[in-house]
Amino acid sequence: ETLQRIVSTLVNKNDEIHNFIDMLNHTISNVQENSSIAISELDEEFDGLYSVLDEMKGSMASTIQQEEARKIQALQDQVSQCSRALEGSEELLELAVQSLDIKNPVELLEAARQIKDRVTVASAFRLSLKPQVSDSMTHMMVDFALEKRMLQAVKFLPVPKAPEIDVASCLVADNCVTISWRMPEEDSRIDHFVLEYRKTNFGGLPRIKGEQHWEVVDYIKATQYTLSGLKFDTKYMNLRVQACNKAVAGEYSDPVTLETKAFVFSLDSTSSHLNLKVEDTYIEWDSTGGKSQEKIKGKENKNRSSTASPKRSSNSPRASARGGRDRFAGESYTVLGDTVVESGQHYWEVRAQKDCKSYSVGVTYRNLGKFDQLGKTNSSWCIHVNNWLQTTFSAKHNNKAKPLDIPVPDRIGVYCNFDGGQLSFYNASSKALLYTFRTKFTQPLLPGFMIWCGGLTVSTGLQVPSAVKTLQKTENGLGGSTSSLNNVA
Repeated sequence: ETLQRIVSTLVNKNDEIHNFIDMLNHTISNVQENSSIAISELDEEFDGLYSVLDEMKGSMASTIQQEEARKIQALQDQVSQCSRALEGSEELLELAVQSLDIKNPVELLEAARQIKDRVTVASAFRLSLKPQVSDSMTHMMVDFALEKRMLQAVKFLPVPKAPEIDVASCLVADNCVTISWRMPEEDSRIDHFVLEYRKTNFGGLPRIKGEQHWEVVDYIKATQYTLSGLKFDTKYMNLRVQACNKAVAGEYSDPVTLETKAFVFSLDSTSSHLNLKVEDTYIEWDSTGGKSQEKIKGKENKNRSSTASPKRSSNSPRASARGGRDRFAGESYTVLGDTVVESGQHYWEVRAQKDCKSYSVGVTYRNLGKFDQLGKTNSSWCIHVNNWLQTTFSAKHNNKAKPLDIPVPDRIGVYCNFDGGQLSFYNASSKALLYTFRTKFTQPLLPGFMIWCGGLTVSTGLQVPSAVKTLQKTENGLGGSTSSLNNVA
């Protein structure tokens, strides 16, 4: 009876194991099905979101698949354990059935004892008939409700409209360009503006070929900007502006072209005195410059004196296009600019080194002789500074000098109004007027410079300063005084 109960218990346990195996297999199927459902639902969620969530999709699907693999592996391990226990139980059952056919009581008792012992330690009784994992995958579901609400709350910013440049408010003065613009309609979402500009020698709209690259000024918060410290070595400047919000930049405004009138020239080293070292816009006295040449004596050495020094010859196209001329010689330590003034108003500045003993700054016709000095002919006008022994400051023309009882400035500004017949000199720092020549220019003018002991730096590409224009208007309005040195040529 005890054995029968044991066998019956074992049969029941085997039935439970069979049922459990079926349940495990069903659970495996459910895990696979529910995993597919979870991935499908995940796909739907990701399809409801935008591409920014695509990178998350693969990672989360991988997590589900890993969870699926982990659960299936745990359940399969249980299936294996149960299968091995079932094999042992079936073997015992077969042995028990065979033992019931034993007729010898002693043998039957011994067989029963052995079966009892084996049943007691049978693995089937040590198995946990509860799945180690559930088939639920709901914890892998993704709740995008909050994210959806966030996306629904997102307000996509529109592309800003192109600004409109207010040409009437743009100002080109004092080597600066101030540009103003406005939006066609108020837009509070504008974060900043971007200004682009480039120099050009062509008026009108920008050109595609043969132009410089756009220079960029970014993150401008206002609707006005001033470009300062410019050298106006071209005739015009193209400018355009675009508006930007936090998301995107809009179209550029229609470009505008502003005139940046300025006089640009270099020094003509091919005809400068041999005692002058000339480099573009710098002149320096060089006492050894003429030692390598034979001593010049008047006009007899014209051919020799007109030979250009190989060290100081220039390949400037403007200089060569102007045609060759004799080098300045004797005590005419002179160098001229390589570009003529034929019309308009122009301005340039000169700074002298503190150790300069003597220098002159002015203009002259092309016919200045190689032995002539600035201001000592009727075709040249200059302002002269002499620091030898004592300082003298004077205006010179036609070999006449007008002493100037004012301090010598560090920088001298030269204003030439060709059409108006006016040559004025200014303190370049304070823009105070130093002296004015009035005449009628009948020939093209060249900037002229003389120096003895020291150096001069010439600044070109400068606009006529606003202060100078104001002084000119005031002087012209008052009629202006005519100097005794002035000459109507």
